[in-house]
Amino acid sequence: MKLAPLFSIGALAAMSIIGCSNQTSESTDASSASSKETTVLRFSHFWPATSSISKEVFEPWAKQIETDSDGRLKVELYPSAGLAKADVTYESAAKGTIDIGSQAHGYTNGRFPLTQITELPGLSNSATQMGCMLQTLYDDGTLAGEYEDSHLLFMYGAGPGSLHTTDKLIRTPEDMKGMRIRRPSAVAGDIIESAGASPVGLPANDMYTSLQRGVVDGLSFPWEAVTAFKIDEITKYHTNIPFYSSALMVTMNKDKYESLPDDLKQVLDNNSGMALANKVGEVFDKHDEMAIQAAKDKGDEIVEIPDPLNDPDWKGPLLDGTKKYLADVNALGLDADGVYEKAKAASAACKV
Repeated sequence: MKLAPLFSIGALAAMSIIGCSNQTSESTDASSASSKETTVLRFSHFWPATSSISKEVFEPWAKQIETDSDGRLKVELYPSAGLAKADVTYESAAKGTIDIGSQAHGYTNGRFPLTQITELPGLSNSATQMGCMLQTLYDDGTLAGEYEDSHLLFMYGAGPGSLHTTDKLIRTPEDMKGMRIRRPSAVAGDIIESAGASPVGLPANDMYTSLQRGVVDGLSFPWEAVTAFKIDEITKYHTNIPFYSSALMVTMNKDKYESLPDDLKQVLDNNSGMALANKVGEVFDKHDEMAIQAAKDKGDEIVEIPDPLNDPDWKGPLLDGTKKYLADVNALGLDADGVYEKAKAASAACKV
């Protein structure tokens, strides 16, 4: 008779323990499931899906992040400015309209005046050198203030921009007078104007139809981009002159980055910075050489001006354009001359 109550109490205790155990197990399972949820990051960039940058850099980068995060991060790529126009991609990422974006600095003239000092002639002779210079100046704090509203993943640079035209070969600045030349940035625009041509601002994605319709007579473009945007189908004259280089970046929405757990932040950090700047540079430099060879094989006319700062015809316009840009930035109350000196030091350290 006395055993029954004891049994009841024991049974209740056992049931209580089992219930707690089940709750703990359910809680652990829920936590485990939550930790494996996938965060999708939407990445918009202006490069065509078939371009070397999209296929050989951004696609492998996205896959690496997914692998390193065990599938907890997934990067969805939107090439050809799929989610944000080329000239507002940075702002779209900063505001959170997209999660990640890649843009050329020159598409928003005046927004990154110090960074664009790196585009001046004589500072870079390859995409690898340009990317290294940019990332160095960001990492040491020289340029970091221009990106405080976003989380910068990595900088990268294109190879030197040359001149590509449809109907006329440009041998000297004199040949440019009266021509309409697409300029990618204020830096290139100042130089084009110093040479006597009219600089025209157009996004890269509009270049093909603009050349077809005669809106412009030619453009300043890196060799890799000539093939990426199929400009080689229209242009047949090329002035291989390194008179500017384009600065570019990949940035992420700051709030989105901060919302991630530390281990996923680390995945992104491990796939950012100088290693990626160098990777893009290697791809660009390889395809620049391939594009030059393709133009030669096609029978295009090419004039070589490898050292324009020491060329009697080109030295004047390039130096005039450089002085004008630095003066304009100094007028904003910024230390353009100081950054220019740091850029020259970084350029020398990054020379390959």
